Amino acid sequence: MGNKPVGRKAIFFDRDGTLNVDKNYLYKVGDFEWLGDAPKAIRWANEHDYLVIVVTNQSGVARGYFTEEDVRSLHAWMNEDLARFGTHIDAFYYCPHLPAGSVAAYAKECDCRKPKPGLIEQACADFDIDRGESLLIGDKLRDVECAAAAGVRGILYEGGSLLELLKQTLGQNHNTGEAKE
Repeated sequence: MGNKPVGRKAIFFDRDGTLNVDKNYLYKVGDFEWLGDAPKAIRWANEHDYLVIVVTNQSGVARGYFTEEDVRSLHAWMNEDLARFGTHIDAFYYCPHLPAGSVAAYAKECDCRKPKPGLIEQACADFDIDRGESLLIGDKLRDVECAAAAGVRGILYEGGSLLELLKQTLGQNHNTGEAKE
């Protein structure tokens, strides 16, 4: 019997309220604002060999406020903007559903709306992620509940420096190669 190769490690980030200022139903680039040192935290994760994956509920699609194309366009722009910080997000997973939504195609129960683990489950399958070496950081209890349901560590982000939170949470294992400030 051979040893099974270990999967990749990932940091899953909630989007609104964790990486960017939470503006209800954000979908316009002109309304987007990075939260604090989020780009530096993303760069730190990249430099320490973590996949960076965004997992976000986007019920504005089901409510008819914006389209899935709007969500994808904003996510593409986020990565374009991150390039000026020398960093990137590896993948974006979003849930457009809401059972009480006004757009029939999206008004349904699903497995991807946090706190359900579907977004993380899909990312783990797509990227061969080692759940034991991965975590999710989000600003709502549903993010932590999602992490637990998916078998990854959940960290509640309550404001302040996202970079320092990462360093405190994971830094003890990474004493070299500090990200450039």
